[in-house]
Amino acid sequence: QVQLQESGGGLVRAGGSLRLSCAASGRTFSSDAMGWFRQAPGKEREFVAAITWSGGRTYYTDSVKGRFTISRDNAKNTVYLQMNSLKPEDTAVYYCAAAGAMTTLRALYRYWGQGTQVTVSS
Repeated sequence: QVQLQESGGGLVRAGGSLRLSCAASGRTFSSDAMGWFRQAPGKEREFVAAITWSGGRTYYTDSVKGRFTISRDNAKNTVYLQMNSLKPEDTAVYYCAAAGAMTTLRALYRYWGQGTQVTVSS
C-alpha cells in the first residue's frame, strides 16, 4: 500500500519556524517530483512548493518565497518543508504529494498524504 505520511506540524508563534516531513512507504518515490500544498479553513487547497526527483530544481508560490525551503532525501524516501518567519496567514493543513514531473497543478499529483495541521498565532 502506497502511503505518504506528513509530520512536524503544530502551534507556533508568528516569526517562528517549523519543519515538516513527509515519509513515503509502499514504493520508492525517488523518481517522482514531490510537492507541498496547504488548505486553510473555507479555502481551496493551494500549491506551496515543489521539487524535482533529483532535488536539482525547486519552485515556490510567491507568498512563501524566501521563507520556506523544500528539500528531499531519496535515500530516506522523505521530503521536507522548512518553514521560517511564519505568519498567521500560513495557518492551514499541509499536504505532501507525488507527481510524475514538477508541477503546480493539484490534479497532476497522484499520491497524497493525510495532512498535518500548522497553526501560527499572532
